[in-house]
Amino acid sequence: MVKKPGTEVNEKVIVLTGATSGIGLAAAAQLAEQGALVLGVGRSVERCRKAEDQIRAEVPHARFTCLTADLSSQQQIHSLYSEIHAELEKLGINRLDVLVNNAAMVTNWFTASENGYEMQFAVNHLAPFLLTYLLFPLLKESPAGRVLTVSSMSHRGARIHWKDIMLRHRYNTLRAYKQSKLANVLFSMELNRRFADESSICAFAIDPGLVNTNIGMKGTSGFVHWFWDRRRRKGAPPSEPAKTIVHVALDPEIQASQGVYWKECRPVPPARSARKEEDAARLWQLSQRLCGISDWG
Repeated sequence: MVKKPGTEVNEKVIVLTGATSGIGLAAAAQLAEQGALVLGVGRSVERCRKAEDQIRAEVPHARFTCLTADLSSQQQIHSLYSEIHAELEKLGINRLDVLVNNAAMVTNWFTASENGYEMQFAVNHLAPFLLTYLLFPLLKESPAGRVLTVSSMSHRGARIHWKDIMLRHRYNTLRAYKQSKLANVLFSMELNRRFADESSICAFAIDPGLVNTNIGMKGTSGFVHWFWDRRRRKGAPPSEPAKTIVHVALDPEIQASQGVYWKECRPVPPARSARKEEDAARLWQLSQRLCGISDWG
């Protein structure tokens, strides 16, 4: 592809999901401030436009475009990949430097996605898995491709419910959320293990800590809604955890060998359950099957 004027060779090219609010919006603004070209992803056309207006008002030189996709739908994830590819092609760019899997959701009742999967598992884990797979060829074109997936301290004390991974029989909001956040770390660990010898791509899980966002307010009601509202009020503003995303995304010295799990701009050990290689490999194989993938790693 011919490079078009205005596209810097050393400019970081970043895709960031969940870019219209909370941590994602703050991270998109900070990355744009640092000169990155950011393709954000949001569920609503209106909120995507508002995010574009806000970031361009805050960062006049920002190169930020927000694409629309419902990440609970695997069909829409495939369409999103095509849009990302088309946007980069228009700019004469044939690589992706960083993918930030930030989008997540919480719901206090069992809901199935259009593919038939429990909604938190579908959005919080399977969507990052599938989008990373689709964008992997572009990431491999980067001198140092990176995949950041926003996990949570909630992964500690969690386990994968292998016999009922969709929690159809014993659904509980926190059980589903914690399982999906553990899956984020296992995914990052396994991606590094599988591709360490054949690419320069590194995967990281980001722990944002307790943050004052609306993630637990959008799909909940009753006690769960009340609980999340009280809990979030004790949290840091989204701009604080966004700094860790920016640090891991842009610092050229950071390698997965320093640690896969990052909090407050430094590596920290994840839970023991997130370091079980057998579970990570088993989850990878299951995720491939649920996403209709047969040729990755």
